[in-house]
Amino acid sequence: MDLLAKSYTADDDDGRQHEAEDQNLDNSSPDSSPTRIALPSKSSAPKVDDTTLALAIANTNDKPIDPIQHVVPFNPTYDQLWAPIYGPAHPYAKDGIAQGMRNHKLGFVENAAIEPFIFDEQYNTFHKYGYAADPSASAGNNYVGDLEALEKNDGISVYNIPQHEQKKRKIEKKKESESEENEDVDAEEVQNPATDTWLLKNKKSPWAGKKEGLQTELTEEQKKYAEEYAKKKGEEKGAAEKGEFVTDKSTFHGKEERDYQGRSWIAPPKDAKATNDHCYIPKRLVHTWSGHTKGVSAIRFFPKHGHLILSAGMDTKVKIWDVFNSGKCMRTYMGHSKAVRDISFCNDGTKFLTAGYDKNIKYWDTETGQVISTFSTGKIPYVVKLNPDDDKQNILLAGMSDKKIVQWDMNTGQITQEYDQHLGAVNTITFVDNNRRFVTSSDDKSLRVWEFGIPVVIKYISEPHMHSMPSISLHPNTNWLAAQSLDNQILIYSTRERFQLNKKKRFAGHIAAGYACQVNFSPDGRFVMSGDGEGKCWFWDWKSCKVFRTLKCHEGVCIGCEWHPLEQSKVATCGWDGLIKYWD
Repeated sequence: MDLLAKSYTADDDDGRQHEAEDQNLDNSSPDSSPTRIALPSKSSAPKVDDTTLALAIANTNDKPIDPIQHVVPFNPTYDQLWAPIYGPAHPYAKDGIAQGMRNHKLGFVENAAIEPFIFDEQYNTFHKYGYAADPSASAGNNYVGDLEALEKNDGISVYNIPQHEQKKRKIEKKKESESEENEDVDAEEVQNPATDTWLLKNKKSPWAGKKEGLQTELTEEQKKYAEEYAKKKGEEKGAAEKGEFVTDKSTFHGKEERDYQGRSWIAPPKDAKATNDHCYIPKRLVHTWSGHTKGVSAIRFFPKHGHLILSAGMDTKVKIWDVFNSGKCMRTYMGHSKAVRDISFCNDGTKFLTAGYDKNIKYWDTETGQVISTFSTGKIPYVVKLNPDDDKQNILLAGMSDKKIVQWDMNTGQITQEYDQHLGAVNTITFVDNNRRFVTSSDDKSLRVWEFGIPVVIKYISEPHMHSMPSISLHPNTNWLAAQSLDNQILIYSTRERFQLNKKKRFAGHIAAGYACQVNFSPDGRFVMSGDGEGKCWFWDWKSCKVFRTLKCHEGVCIGCEWHPLEQSKVATCGWDGLIKYWD
């Protein structure tokens, strides 16, 4: 370093000293300090295009505010804030408009803040009167167009004509039309319908009343035709209301209707009583009744004793069969013209109800086979039930295809009540709570609970997961309802106040979807049974809900199953193969 310092001349040292003095640099030891070499400054910051900043700062007094910018680097005036979006020429755009400001191929188009009603008003006013409000005027009532017409009409528009002006115009129009009518016209033109004059003279409003020249009285031929048509319509309506008429008849197939002691053939045997309280699952077939030419839709044991069994066939016939002795058909009841849908005994079994697809409900005498009465509403009855109370055996309830439950008094033949709340055909009627209430199910996938005699639903049960329930049975202890759900399971509902679904009890395994397979209980309540679509009869244990046994009963659908009321191990089943089978 010393050698480097000596190499400089004295003049250089003097010049350096003067330069240091000029820059006010305090070099206390010039001999020991290193030489300073000036290098170009460098920055790691990125280069910034300051064109926008320059544009913003320059001419701030007359430059409008860009509506899309987020920062305003100066204090704009009111005029700048409310100035139109287009402004002075952009220095880097050919037509003076920045690329971001362009919204049309010709440049920038500003939206006009004007309501359609106001535009239509001014447009129509201008075309009618020749003047309109000036849309470019910032304030004041400035108008464009015919100012003389403006003063004459007092600046009214087509939408705010004064009421007196409207009345005046109506009067003028009326006078004009009257003057046109009173003008002298050619008589030939008045008589010629092809001329405008005839149209003016004969024009009438469609609301002017009855036209003249219309025929008011019918001729004899027309009266005769009208009478025949009305009679024909009345007959059709009556037939629809009453259902199809068929002559009622019955055939007795037994040896004699009364025995040597004078007892009727329907009288129960004296020794018929339950042997014990325990029920057992049947294992084998003991008897088959065959007599129906088509499928059997329902079976019912004679109440309390079960010495006879009643069957409803799709061959329009109802048959009653002996169970204890001969095992033969005792009587056939023929009174329906179409398949029989449902049957129901009265409490003592001396009478029963039948419901057919011919829209008739018939009340039969079991012993003689005579029809006591017939009921019809013109709709198909799907289920029939008598009130179980002994003092109300004259009250008939029927669930119809028109979504109603109809109540008849069979003594008078009159409809006494209609329960109309369901949204689909009614499938079942089940009395609960000492017969004060009844539960109905329907194709609308709901259960509804009614007070007997009051057509108001007291409980409505409908969930998104529910299916239609075409068969419901009451447990022997009357606390539970078993409902055959069409999603291949049997659901249990409480008959208490809330009618809740018992989620712990559910019986499944059978295939009943699409069929109204009957569900039933054993008399002691220990077993649940049901038919299915494959001809099987299923038995479940009530407590464990497990499948106890299945029997292959029928070819095709096993639609009905009934447990014998006295003989605890015997079950009857019916199917669409036309057979009724008895199992032990």
